Amino acid sequence: MHASHDDSKPILEMRGITKAFPGVKALDDVSFSIYPGEVHMLLGENGAGKSTLMKVLCGVHIADAGAFLYQGEPVQIASPVDTMRLGIAVIFQEFSLVPHLDIAQNIFLGREPRGRIPGSVDHQAMHAAARCLLDTLGMALSTHTPVCQLGVAQQQMVEIAKALSQDARILVLDEPTAALSDRETERLFDVIRRLKADGVALVYISHRMAEVFALGDRITVMRDGRKVGSYLPADATPDELVTRMVGRKVDMSYSRERSGVPGEIALEVCGVSAANGIEDINLHVRAGEIVGLAGLVGSGRSELARAAFGADPIRRGEIRIFGQVMRGGPGKARALGAALIPESRKTEGLALVRSVRDNLLLAGLRRAFPMHWYHQGKAESLAAKEIARLRIATPNADQLAQNLSGGNQQKIVIGKWLLAGARLFIFDEPTRGIDVGAKAEIFALIDGLVRQGAAVLLISSELPEIITVCDRAYVMREGRIAGELAHDQMSEERILQLGMNDA
Repeated sequence: MHASHDDSKPILEMRGITKAFPGVKALDDVSFSIYPGEVHMLLGENGAGKSTLMKVLCGVHIADAGAFLYQGEPVQIASPVDTMRLGIAVIFQEFSLVPHLDIAQNIFLGREPRGRIPGSVDHQAMHAAARCLLDTLGMALSTHTPVCQLGVAQQQMVEIAKALSQDARILVLDEPTAALSDRETERLFDVIRRLKADGVALVYISHRMAEVFALGDRITVMRDGRKVGSYLPADATPDELVTRMVGRKVDMSYSRERSGVPGEIALEVCGVSAANGIEDINLHVRAGEIVGLAGLVGSGRSELARAAFGADPIRRGEIRIFGQVMRGGPGKARALGAALIPESRKTEGLALVRSVRDNLLLAGLRRAFPMHWYHQGKAESLAAKEIARLRIATPNADQLAQNLSGGNQQKIVIGKWLLAGARLFIFDEPTRGIDVGAKAEIFALIDGLVRQGAAVLLISSELPEIITVCDRAYVMREGRIAGELAHDQMSEERILQLGMNDA
């Protein structure tokens, strides 16, 4: 156990932090203390406000209200420069390394030791300093290795070395083991224990209960932008923490009538493992049903969707779409009647600088014009029909996709696949960044597809969506299926238990 807080003062306190974005209060009066030489675990469902709190801490977002105290004295954190001055470093899941520079160059980027000639860099001193930092972390790599040649775990160590080179006294790790193997995770834990012994304060965002209890000195739980409470590991059990993370009524505003007996198998995944990290996946989706795919960020849900759609190659196993063995890339999947509506619709689902009409016709050009002869009149009538059917709010079909709201952009992506004749839809976070009214419309749309005999695999981080919309659900954990739940077995607690520990 760490020292009792009577005889050690927090290195940093956040008091009453509030932060709102248009339409959502991301943080509501949150107070959070960080003590030297302790690992403070931060828990909460996806969207509970953990990352927003850390972005306020590192000056990426500016708090609307609240105060910061550093070693008892009031300070201001209004930019990343303030953060660096206070010795705070945050290592997010997306690293900030420059791939083609070597390890030493990345560690000292923008702070290179100066050479004798004005404007030159003392490379020898830089590599020697980098070597010391890597030795501290127990890394035997050459400091001349380009970062693009490193694995995820090694890149993470470079990020930590970079933080230590800036003399960080507070280190925030956001889901640091999400992409690590067991051995790499053990090595990271050793480094964390070493930093802790040196008096570094660590904030650790995690979804894995085993880690929370193996490493944590204190645990803070967040829910819906508020702090639920802080606990000592000895005073809490995994199940109690899950209950505190959920602790709210399920929003039933998307409830749907469950239709009769589902039809033929539309998607069958048999013993599939892929290089993207999924292992031994077995699942099936039938026509006329919505099957949920739940699990925490980093559990492998998007990777499974990409493998099923042929976007990522598989190493073992077999994927069948409407009974046909799927061999080949997304073009083959589309030909068999499958559609993937990706999580990042802006970068992967839409051509933002093209018109609504162009986007709608994109995937179904061959089907609409089998003679390979584009006909403007037919294109206009197809697009107009789809805009009316999906109630896409746009002044006209010539409007650029980038000018529409998130909900309407999502409808365009769905419409594109309807025109391509898809009958199996894989939705990856279809309501991410969409307001409540538009969410209900998207779900009504998905329900309509299923009533007409389509099959839907639905990935969502919002558990109420899985529970109210899906006929059954699979839960993923660390690249594998942790369990399958029938509709009447689904609850937020059950899904989280499967997704977080070996319950």
